[in-house]
Amino acid sequence: MRFTRREALKIAGALAAASARADVPQGLKIAKGKYDGSRESLKAWQAPDWFRDAKLGFWAHWGPQSAPEQGDWYARNMYMQDSRQYKYHVATYGHPSKFGFKDVVNTWKGDRFDPDHLISLYKKAGAKYFVSMGVHHDNFDLWNSKHTRWNSVKMGPKKDVVGMWAKAARNAGLKFGVSEHLWISYKWFAVSHLSDKTGPLAGASYDGVDPANADLYHEAAVKDIGEKFSWDDQLIPDSWKRHWFARIQDLVDNYHPDLLYTDGGMPFENYGSSLVSHLYNKVPNAVYNSKTREDCAGGTCVLDVERGVVDRVWPDPWQTDTCVGNWHYQRDVKYKSPKTVIDMLCDIVSRNGNLLLNFPLPNSGEPDAQELKIVDEITKWMAVNSEGIYATRPWKTYGEGAATVQSGDSKFNESKRKDMTAEDVRFTTKGSTIYAYVMGWPEKEAVVRGLGLKSENAPGKVTNVELLGHGKVDFKQDDAGLRVTMPQQKPVDYAFGLKVYRS
Repeated sequence: MRFTRREALKIAGALAAASARADVPQGLKIAKGKYDGSRESLKAWQAPDWFRDAKLGFWAHWGPQSAPEQGDWYARNMYMQDSRQYKYHVATYGHPSKFGFKDVVNTWKGDRFDPDHLISLYKKAGAKYFVSMGVHHDNFDLWNSKHTRWNSVKMGPKKDVVGMWAKAARNAGLKFGVSEHLWISYKWFAVSHLSDKTGPLAGASYDGVDPANADLYHEAAVKDIGEKFSWDDQLIPDSWKRHWFARIQDLVDNYHPDLLYTDGGMPFENYGSSLVSHLYNKVPNAVYNSKTREDCAGGTCVLDVERGVVDRVWPDPWQTDTCVGNWHYQRDVKYKSPKTVIDMLCDIVSRNGNLLLNFPLPNSGEPDAQELKIVDEITKWMAVNSEGIYATRPWKTYGEGAATVQSGDSKFNESKRKDMTAEDVRFTTKGSTIYAYVMGWPEKEAVVRGLGLKSENAPGKVTNVELLGHGKVDFKQDDAGLRVTMPQQKPVDYAFGLKVYRS
Protein backbone atom coordinates (compact mmCIF):
# COMPACT_ATOMS: atom_id res chain seq x y z
CA MET A 1 0.00 0.00 0.00
CA ARG A 2 1.34 3.38 -1.00
CA PHE A 3 0.81 6.61 0.99
CA THR A 4 0.96 10.20 -0.15
CA ARG A 5 3.54 12.40 1.55
CA ARG A 6 0.78 14.10 3.57
CA GLU A 7 -0.63 10.73 4.70
CA ALA A 8 2.82 9.46 5.62
CA LEU A 9 3.53 12.57 7.71
CA LYS A 10 0.17 12.23 9.45
CA ILE A 11 0.85 8.57 10.30
CA ALA A 12 4.36 9.40 11.51
CA GLY A 13 2.95 12.15 13.73
CA ALA A 14 0.37 9.81 15.20
CA LEU A 15 3.02 7.18 15.89
CA ALA A 16 5.25 9.78 17.52
CA ALA A 17 2.39 10.97 19.71
CA ALA A 18 1.58 7.41 20.71
CA SER A 19 5.22 6.80 21.55
CA ALA A 20 5.41 9.99 23.59
CA ARG A 21 2.41 8.84 25.60
CA ALA A 22 3.49 5.26 26.03
CA ASP A 23 3.19 5.63 29.80
CA VAL A 24 -0.56 6.31 29.62
CA PRO A 25 -2.41 3.02 30.24
CA GLN A 26 -4.11 1.68 27.15
CA GLY A 27 -7.52 3.15 26.46
CA LEU A 28 -7.10 6.23 28.65
CA LYS A 29 -6.68 9.75 27.36
CA ILE A 30 -5.01 12.77 28.94
CA ALA A 31 -5.01 16.43 27.98
CA LYS A 32 -2.35 17.48 25.50
CA GLY A 33 0.66 19.31 26.86
CA LYS A 34 4.25 19.04 28.02
CA TYR A 35 3.50 16.17 30.44
CA ASP A 36 3.10 12.83 28.71
CA GLY A 37 1.94 10.55 31.51
CA SER A 38 5.43 9.46 32.57
CA ARG A 39 7.04 10.22 35.90
CA GLU A 40 10.09 11.39 33.99
CA SER A 41 8.14 14.18 32.27
CA LEU A 42 6.70 15.32 35.62
CA LYS A 43 10.18 16.12 36.91
CA ALA A 44 10.08 19.29 34.80
CA TRP A 45 7.31 20.67 37.02
CA GLN A 46 8.11 23.27 39.68
CA ALA A 47 5.88 24.74 42.37
CA PRO A 48 4.21 27.95 41.13
CA ASP A 49 4.71 31.26 42.90
CA TRP A 50 1.10 31.42 44.05
CA PHE A 51 1.64 28.37 46.23
CA ARG A 52 5.04 29.53 47.49
CA ASP A 53 3.50 32.87 48.49
CA ALA A 54 0.18 31.66 49.92
CA LYS A 55 1.41 30.06 53.19
CA LEU A 56 -2.10 29.41 54.58
CA GLY A 57 -4.99 27.38 53.24
CA PHE A 58 -8.21 26.15 54.85
CA TRP A 59 -9.86 22.80 54.20
CA ALA A 60 -13.28 21.27 54.88
CA HIS A 61 -13.61 17.58 55.61
CA TRP A 62 -17.34 17.38 55.06
CA GLY A 63 -19.32 14.51 53.61
CA PRO A 64 -21.71 11.72 54.60
CA GLN A 65 -19.34 10.56 57.34
CA SER A 66 -20.02 13.94 58.99
CA ALA A 67 -23.69 13.05 59.51
CA PRO A 68 -23.28 11.08 62.78
CA GLU A 69 -20.79 13.69 64.09
CA GLN A 70 -18.68 10.89 65.55
CA GLY A 71 -15.28 11.55 64.02
CA ASP A 72 -13.13 10.28 61.21
CA TRP A 73 -13.36 6.92 59.44
CA TYR A 74 -16.93 6.37 60.56
CA ALA A 75 -17.84 4.44 57.40
CA ARG A 76 -15.15 1.88 58.15
CA ASN A 77 -15.27 1.74 61.92
CA MET A 78 -19.04 1.25 62.05
CA TYR A 79 -18.32 -2.21 60.61
CA MET A 80 -15.65 -3.06 63.21
CA GLN A 81 -17.33 -4.61 66.24
CA ASP A 82 -14.91 -3.43 68.91
CA SER A 83 -14.78 0.21 67.80
CA ARG A 84 -16.37 3.18 69.53
CA GLN A 85 -18.18 4.14 66.35
CA TYR A 86 -19.67 0.64 65.90
CA LYS A 87 -21.14 0.83 69.39
CA TYR A 88 -22.52 4.30 68.70
CA HIS A 89 -23.98 3.13 65.40
CA VAL A 90 -25.78 0.13 66.91
CA ALA A 91 -27.18 2.24 69.73
CA THR A 92 -28.28 5.06 67.41
CA TYR A 93 -29.27 3.47 64.11
CA GLY A 94 -29.32 -0.27 64.63
CA HIS A 95 -27.13 -3.14 63.52
CA PRO A 96 -25.04 -2.58 60.34
CA SER A 97 -26.54 -5.70 58.79
CA LYS A 98 -29.81 -3.75 58.67
CA PHE A 99 -28.80 -0.07 58.69
CA GLY A 100 -25.53 0.40 56.88
CA PHE A 101 -23.51 3.29 55.56
CA LYS A 102 -25.74 3.43 52.50
CA ASP A 103 -28.48 4.48 54.91
CA VAL A 104 -26.26 6.91 56.83
CA VAL A 105 -25.74 8.78 53.56
CA ASN A 106 -29.28 10.13 53.54
CA THR A 107 -29.08 11.36 57.13
CA TRP A 108 -26.52 13.92 55.90
CA LYS A 109 -28.55 17.09 55.39
CA GLY A 110 -26.32 20.18 55.08
CA ASP A 111 -29.35 22.34 55.83
CA ARG A 112 -27.20 25.27 57.09
CA PHE A 113 -24.40 25.03 54.55
CA ASP A 114 -23.45 28.52 53.34
CA PRO A 115 -20.13 28.36 51.47
CA ASP A 116 -20.15 32.05 50.52
CA HIS A 117 -20.34 33.06 54.18
CA LEU A 118 -17.71 30.55 55.26
CA ILE A 119 -15.30 31.54 52.51
CA SER A 120 -15.69 35.19 53.48
CA LEU A 121 -14.69 34.28 57.05
CA TYR A 122 -11.77 32.16 55.87
CA LYS A 123 -10.50 34.85 53.52
CA LYS A 124 -10.66 37.44 56.29
CA ALA A 125 -8.67 35.04 58.49
CA GLY A 126 -5.91 35.01 55.89
CA ALA A 127 -6.47 31.86 53.86
CA LYS A 128 -5.13 32.22 50.33
CA TYR A 129 -6.50 28.91 49.11
CA PHE A 130 -9.40 26.69 50.05
CA VAL A 131 -9.65 22.92 49.63
CA SER A 132 -12.90 20.99 49.42
CA MET A 133 -13.01 17.28 49.96
CA GLY A 134 -13.78 15.68 46.61
CA VAL A 135 -14.22 12.06 47.68
CA HIS A 136 -13.16 10.24 50.83
CA HIS A 137 -12.38 6.56 51.38
CA ASP A 138 -16.14 6.04 51.68
CA ASN A 139 -16.46 5.96 47.87
CA PHE A 140 -18.99 8.82 47.80
CA ASP A 141 -18.37 11.68 45.36
CA LEU A 142 -19.17 15.22 46.49
CA TRP A 143 -20.02 16.46 43.01
CA ASN A 144 -22.37 15.46 40.20
CA SER A 145 -20.20 12.52 39.24
CA LYS A 146 -20.92 10.81 35.96
CA HIS A 147 -19.27 7.58 37.10
CA THR A 148 -21.24 6.74 40.25
CA ARG A 149 -24.76 7.27 41.54
CA TRP A 150 -23.28 7.60 45.03
CA ASN A 151 -22.81 11.35 44.94
CA SER A 152 -24.00 14.43 46.81
CA VAL A 153 -26.22 15.69 44.00
CA LYS A 154 -28.31 12.53 43.86
CA MET A 155 -28.21 11.66 47.58
CA GLY A 156 -27.74 13.25 51.00
CA PRO A 157 -28.00 17.06 50.77
CA LYS A 158 -28.55 16.86 47.00
CA LYS A 159 -26.04 19.63 46.41
CA ASP A 160 -22.93 19.94 44.27
CA VAL A 161 -20.68 20.45 47.28
CA VAL A 162 -17.45 20.77 45.30
CA GLY A 163 -19.06 23.12 42.81
CA MET A 164 -20.51 25.35 45.51
CA TRP A 165 -17.17 25.58 47.31
CA ALA A 166 -15.36 26.25 44.03
CA LYS A 167 -17.69 29.09 43.06
CA ALA A 168 -17.50 30.71 46.49
CA ALA A 169 -13.71 30.45 46.69
CA ARG A 170 -13.06 31.81 43.24
CA ASN A 171 -15.58 34.62 43.65
CA ALA A 172 -13.58 35.65 46.72
CA GLY A 173 -10.28 35.55 44.82
CA LEU A 174 -8.94 32.40 46.49
CA LYS A 175 -7.24 29.52 44.76
CA PHE A 176 -9.37 26.37 44.89
CA GLY A 177 -8.32 22.80 45.57
CA VAL A 178 -9.86 19.37 46.03
CA SER A 179 -8.75 16.31 47.96
CA GLU A 180 -9.14 12.73 46.79
CA HIS A 181 -8.94 9.81 49.19
CA LEU A 182 -10.63 7.37 46.81
CA TRP A 183 -7.78 5.21 45.62
CA ILE A 184 -7.56 3.08 48.80
CA SER A 185 -11.34 2.69 49.17
CA TYR A 186 -11.26 -0.76 47.57
CA LYS A 187 -9.34 -2.10 50.58
CA TRP A 188 -10.51 0.36 53.23
CA PHE A 189 -14.19 -0.53 52.80
CA ALA A 190 -13.68 -4.31 52.81
CA VAL A 191 -14.93 -4.52 56.40
CA SER A 192 -18.47 -3.79 55.15
CA HIS A 193 -18.51 -7.37 53.83
CA LEU A 194 -17.77 -8.97 57.21
CA SER A 195 -19.96 -9.75 60.22
CA ASP A 196 -19.94 -9.67 64.02
CA LYS A 197 -17.64 -12.23 65.60
CA THR A 198 -19.62 -12.47 68.83
CA GLY A 199 -23.05 -11.61 70.19
CA PRO A 200 -26.62 -12.33 69.13
CA LEU A 201 -25.95 -11.42 65.47
CA ALA A 202 -22.61 -13.17 65.14
CA GLY A 203 -22.17 -14.34 61.56
CA ALA A 204 -24.95 -12.13 60.19
CA SER A 205 -23.33 -10.38 57.21
CA TYR A 206 -23.17 -6.62 57.15
CA ASP A 207 -25.03 -4.85 54.35
CA GLY A 208 -21.89 -4.59 52.20
CA VAL A 209 -22.50 -8.11 50.89
CA ASP A 210 -25.64 -7.07 48.99
CA PRO A 211 -24.66 -7.12 45.30
CA ALA A 212 -27.21 -4.34 44.66
CA ASN A 213 -24.83 -1.96 46.43
CA ALA A 214 -21.54 -3.26 45.06
CA ASP A 215 -20.97 0.13 43.41
CA LEU A 216 -20.63 1.57 46.93
CA TYR A 217 -19.11 -1.28 48.94
CA HIS A 218 -17.08 -2.89 46.12
CA GLU A 219 -17.18 -6.41 44.74
CA ALA A 220 -17.50 -9.54 46.84
CA ALA A 221 -13.77 -10.31 46.46
CA VAL A 222 -12.86 -7.56 48.93
CA LYS A 223 -14.11 -9.78 51.77
CA ASP A 224 -10.79 -11.61 51.65
CA ILE A 225 -8.99 -8.39 52.62
CA GLY A 226 -10.83 -8.34 55.95
CA GLU A 227 -10.07 -5.84 58.70
CA LYS A 228 -6.38 -5.52 57.98
CA PHE A 229 -5.04 -3.63 55.02
CA SER A 230 -1.85 -1.82 54.03
CA TRP A 231 -1.49 1.54 52.34
CA ASP A 232 -0.42 0.14 48.97
CA ASP A 233 -2.03 -1.20 45.84
CA GLN A 234 -1.59 -4.86 46.69
CA LEU A 235 -4.79 -6.83 45.93
CA ILE A 236 -6.33 -3.90 44.04
CA PRO A 237 -7.38 -5.00 40.53
CA ASP A 238 -6.72 -3.09 37.35
CA SER A 239 -10.46 -2.53 36.95
CA TRP A 240 -10.52 -0.41 40.12
CA LYS A 241 -7.44 1.55 39.04
CA ARG A 242 -9.19 2.46 35.80
CA HIS A 243 -12.34 3.39 37.64
CA TRP A 244 -10.33 5.57 40.04
CA PHE A 245 -8.69 7.33 37.10
CA ALA A 246 -12.05 8.02 35.43
CA ARG A 247 -13.59 9.43 38.62
CA ILE A 248 -10.71 11.77 39.47
CA GLN A 249 -10.27 12.84 35.86
CA ASP A 250 -13.97 13.77 35.88
CA LEU A 251 -13.32 15.84 39.03
CA VAL A 252 -10.41 17.64 37.36
CA ASP A 253 -12.29 18.22 34.11
CA ASN A 254 -15.33 19.68 35.84
CA TYR A 255 -13.66 21.97 38.38
CA HIS A 256 -10.10 22.67 37.13
CA PRO A 257 -8.64 22.64 40.65
CA ASP A 258 -5.58 24.74 41.35
CA LEU A 259 -4.54 22.04 43.83
CA LEU A 260 -5.21 18.31 43.92
CA TYR A 261 -4.37 16.45 47.13
CA THR A 262 -4.04 12.67 47.26
CA ASP A 263 -4.27 11.00 50.66
CA GLY A 264 -1.13 8.94 50.21
CA GLY A 265 1.45 8.63 47.49
CA MET A 266 0.76 9.03 43.79
CA PRO A 267 -1.40 5.91 43.22
CA PHE A 268 -1.21 3.04 40.81
CA GLU A 269 2.02 3.54 38.87
CA ASN A 270 1.23 4.96 35.42
CA TYR A 271 -2.40 5.61 36.26
CA GLY A 272 -1.23 8.09 38.88
CA SER A 273 1.42 9.77 36.74
CA SER A 274 -1.07 10.01 33.88
CA LEU A 275 -3.66 11.64 36.11
CA VAL A 276 -1.15 14.20 37.39
CA SER A 277 0.02 14.86 33.83
CA HIS A 278 -3.60 15.45 32.85
CA LEU A 279 -4.03 17.91 35.73
CA TYR A 280 -0.90 19.88 34.86
CA ASN A 281 -1.71 19.97 31.16
CA LYS A 282 -5.30 21.00 31.86
CA VAL A 283 -4.74 23.58 34.62
CA PRO A 284 -1.76 25.94 34.27
CA ASN A 285 0.14 26.40 37.55
CA ALA A 286 -1.77 23.62 39.31
CA VAL A 287 -0.22 21.87 42.32
CA TYR A 288 -0.38 18.17 43.15
CA ASN A 289 0.16 17.03 46.76
CA SER A 290 1.65 13.63 47.56
CA LYS A 291 2.63 12.31 50.98
CA THR A 292 5.61 10.42 49.61
CA ARG A 293 9.00 12.11 49.49
CA GLU A 294 10.11 9.96 46.58
CA ASP A 295 7.20 11.22 44.47
CA CYS A 296 8.20 14.85 44.98
CA ALA A 297 11.97 14.52 44.63
CA GLY A 298 13.15 16.76 41.80
CA GLY A 299 9.93 18.45 40.73
CA THR A 300 6.72 16.45 40.15
CA CYS A 301 4.67 17.60 43.18
CA VAL A 302 4.55 19.28 46.58
CA LEU A 303 5.29 17.05 49.55
CA ASP A 304 2.50 16.99 52.12
CA VAL A 305 3.24 15.97 55.72
CA GLU A 306 0.11 14.93 57.60
CA ARG A 307 -0.02 16.36 61.13
CA GLY A 308 3.73 16.89 61.08
CA VAL A 309 6.56 19.34 60.50
CA VAL A 310 9.83 18.74 58.66
CA ASP A 311 13.01 18.95 60.69
CA ARG A 312 14.78 21.75 58.83
CA VAL A 313 14.38 24.40 56.13
CA TRP A 314 13.16 22.26 53.23
CA PRO A 315 14.77 23.03 49.85
CA ASP A 316 11.42 22.96 48.03
CA PRO A 317 8.00 24.26 49.09
CA TRP A 318 6.05 21.71 51.12
CA GLN A 319 2.84 21.56 53.13
CA THR A 320 1.56 20.43 56.52
CA ASP A 321 -2.04 19.29 56.56
CA THR A 322 -3.62 19.17 59.98
CA CYS A 323 -6.92 19.73 61.72
CA VAL A 324 -8.20 21.81 64.60
CA GLY A 325 -9.80 18.62 65.96
CA ASN A 326 -10.70 15.30 64.31
CA TRP A 327 -10.65 15.05 60.53
CA HIS A 328 -14.39 14.49 60.33
CA TYR A 329 -16.52 16.35 62.83
CA GLN A 330 -16.70 14.82 66.29
CA ARG A 331 -18.86 16.20 69.08
CA ASP A 332 -17.06 17.25 72.25
CA VAL A 333 -13.60 16.76 70.77
CA LYS A 334 -10.78 18.87 72.19
CA TYR A 335 -9.62 21.43 69.61
CA LYS A 336 -6.18 22.88 69.15
CA SER A 337 -5.80 26.21 70.91
CA PRO A 338 -5.37 29.36 68.80
CA LYS A 339 -1.82 29.62 70.17
CA THR A 340 -1.01 26.12 68.91
CA VAL A 341 -2.34 26.98 65.45
CA ILE A 342 -0.41 30.27 65.24
CA ASP A 343 2.77 28.64 66.58
CA MET A 344 2.47 25.93 63.92
CA LEU A 345 1.92 28.48 61.17
CA CYS A 346 5.07 30.43 62.08
CA ASP A 347 7.10 27.26 62.51
CA ILE A 348 5.98 25.78 59.19
CA VAL A 349 6.48 28.99 57.18
CA SER A 350 9.97 29.39 58.66
CA ARG A 351 10.83 25.98 57.16
CA ASN A 352 9.58 26.89 53.66
CA GLY A 353 6.16 25.31 54.14
CA ASN A 354 2.45 26.07 53.94
CA LEU A 355 -0.20 25.20 56.52
CA LEU A 356 -3.41 23.58 55.24
CA LEU A 357 -5.80 23.69 58.20
CA ASN A 358 -8.99 21.64 58.32
CA PHE A 359 -12.12 22.96 59.99
CA PRO A 360 -14.46 19.94 59.97
CA LEU A 361 -18.13 20.75 59.51
CA PRO A 362 -20.96 19.03 61.38
CA ASN A 363 -24.01 17.52 59.67
CA SER A 364 -25.58 20.95 59.21
CA GLY A 365 -22.58 22.43 57.40
CA GLU A 366 -22.20 25.25 59.93
CA PRO A 367 -19.03 25.39 62.11
CA ASP A 368 -19.52 25.27 65.85
CA ALA A 369 -18.75 28.16 68.20
CA GLN A 370 -15.32 26.86 69.19
CA GLU A 371 -14.23 26.57 65.56
CA LEU A 372 -15.45 30.08 64.84
CA LYS A 373 -13.48 31.33 67.84
CA ILE A 374 -10.29 29.82 66.42
CA VAL A 375 -11.01 31.42 63.04
CA ASP A 376 -11.54 34.76 64.78
CA GLU A 377 -8.25 34.50 66.70
CA ILE A 378 -6.37 33.69 63.48
CA THR A 379 -8.07 36.69 61.86
CA LYS A 380 -6.92 39.08 64.59
CA TRP A 381 -3.36 37.78 64.51
CA MET A 382 -3.03 37.86 60.72
CA ALA A 383 -4.38 41.43 60.57
CA VAL A 384 -1.20 42.49 62.40
CA ASN A 385 1.39 39.92 61.34
CA SER A 386 0.62 38.77 57.80
CA GLU A 387 3.39 40.81 56.17
CA GLY A 388 5.95 38.50 57.77
CA ILE A 389 4.06 35.44 56.51
CA TYR A 390 2.79 35.97 52.96
CA ALA A 391 5.28 35.91 50.08
CA THR A 392 8.19 35.40 52.46
CA ARG A 393 11.09 33.03 52.02
CA PRO A 394 13.09 31.15 54.65
CA TRP A 395 16.23 32.58 56.19
CA LYS A 396 19.48 30.68 56.70
CA THR A 397 17.90 28.84 59.63
CA TYR A 398 14.29 28.41 60.64
CA GLY A 399 14.76 29.41 64.27
CA GLU A 400 16.20 29.01 67.71
CA GLY A 401 15.13 27.93 71.18
CA ALA A 402 14.27 24.84 73.19
CA ALA A 403 11.41 23.82 70.90
CA THR A 404 13.51 23.64 67.73
CA VAL A 405 14.07 19.87 67.79
CA GLN A 406 11.66 17.75 65.76
CA SER A 407 11.60 14.01 65.20
CA GLY A 408 12.48 13.96 61.53
CA ASP A 409 10.10 14.76 58.67
CA SER A 410 7.65 11.91 59.13
CA LYS A 411 3.94 12.49 59.50
CA PHE A 412 2.11 12.67 62.81
CA ASN A 413 5.00 14.23 64.74
CA GLU A 414 2.96 17.28 65.75
CA SER A 415 1.93 15.46 68.94
CA LYS A 416 5.59 15.52 70.02
CA ARG A 417 5.83 19.29 69.79
CA LYS A 418 6.83 21.27 72.86
CA ASP A 419 5.00 24.44 73.81
CA MET A 420 6.81 27.48 72.48
CA THR A 421 7.88 30.32 74.77
CA ALA A 422 9.73 33.64 74.57
CA GLU A 423 12.94 31.60 74.24
CA ASP A 424 11.78 30.34 70.84
CA VAL A 425 12.13 32.43 67.68
CA ARG A 426 11.11 31.71 64.07
CA PHE A 427 12.55 33.58 61.07
CA THR A 428 11.22 34.56 57.66
CA THR A 429 12.59 37.01 55.11
CA LYS A 430 11.32 39.37 52.46
CA GLY A 431 14.09 40.99 50.44
CA SER A 432 16.73 42.22 52.89
CA THR A 433 14.24 42.38 55.77
CA ILE A 434 14.19 39.66 58.41
CA TYR A 435 11.06 38.89 60.40
CA ALA A 436 11.78 37.30 63.77
CA TYR A 437 8.71 35.90 65.51
CA VAL A 438 9.22 35.67 69.26
CA MET A 439 6.88 32.85 70.25
CA GLY A 440 6.04 34.06 73.76
CA TRP A 441 5.80 37.48 75.42
CA PRO A 442 9.03 38.35 77.26
CA GLU A 443 8.72 40.40 80.44
CA LYS A 444 10.85 43.33 79.28
CA GLU A 445 13.33 42.32 76.62
CA ALA A 446 13.29 39.95 73.67
CA VAL A 447 16.64 38.32 72.97
CA VAL A 448 17.31 36.95 69.47
CA ARG A 449 20.69 35.27 69.59
CA GLY A 450 20.73 34.41 65.90
CA LEU A 451 20.86 38.09 64.98
CA GLY A 452 24.10 38.87 66.79
CA LEU A 453 27.05 40.40 64.96
CA LYS A 454 29.06 37.21 65.45
CA SER A 455 26.23 34.67 65.42
CA GLU A 456 26.61 31.61 63.23
CA ASN A 457 24.22 33.13 60.68
CA ALA A 458 25.21 36.74 61.32
CA PRO A 459 22.77 39.07 59.51
CA GLY A 460 25.08 42.08 59.34
CA LYS A 461 24.39 45.37 61.10
CA VAL A 462 20.79 45.90 62.21
CA THR A 463 19.67 49.49 61.54
CA ASN A 464 16.09 49.51 62.81
CA VAL A 465 13.55 47.25 64.51
CA GLU A 466 9.75 47.48 64.54
CA LEU A 467 7.29 45.41 66.53
CA LEU A 468 4.39 44.59 64.20
CA GLY A 469 1.22 46.16 65.52
CA HIS A 470 3.16 48.66 67.63
CA GLY A 471 5.92 50.45 65.73
CA LYS A 472 9.57 51.24 66.36
CA VAL A 473 11.21 49.78 69.44
CA ASP A 474 14.59 50.31 71.06
CA PHE A 475 17.22 47.69 70.41
CA LYS A 476 20.83 46.85 70.96
CA GLN A 477 22.87 44.54 68.75
CA ASP A 478 26.10 43.06 70.02
CA ASP A 479 28.21 40.06 69.14
CA ALA A 480 25.96 37.67 71.08
CA GLY A 481 22.54 38.73 69.80
CA LEU A 482 19.85 41.32 69.24
CA ARG A 483 18.16 42.70 72.37
CA VAL A 484 14.82 44.42 71.86
CA THR A 485 12.99 46.45 74.49
CA MET A 486 9.35 45.44 74.41
CA PRO A 487 6.47 47.80 75.23
CA GLN A 488 4.30 47.32 78.29
CA GLN A 489 1.28 46.24 76.28
CA LYS A 490 1.47 43.42 73.76
CA PRO A 491 -0.08 44.10 70.33
CA VAL A 492 -1.42 40.54 69.85
CA ASP A 493 -1.82 37.48 72.02
CA TYR A 494 0.53 35.10 70.22
CA ALA A 495 3.82 35.07 68.26
CA PHE A 496 5.18 38.61 68.28
CA GLY A 497 6.70 39.78 65.01
CA LEU A 498 9.89 41.82 64.97
CA LYS A 499 10.60 43.48 61.63
CA VAL A 500 14.38 43.75 61.46
CA TYR A 501 16.01 46.12 58.98
CA ARG A 502 19.70 45.73 58.18
CA SER A 503 22.33 47.51 56.16
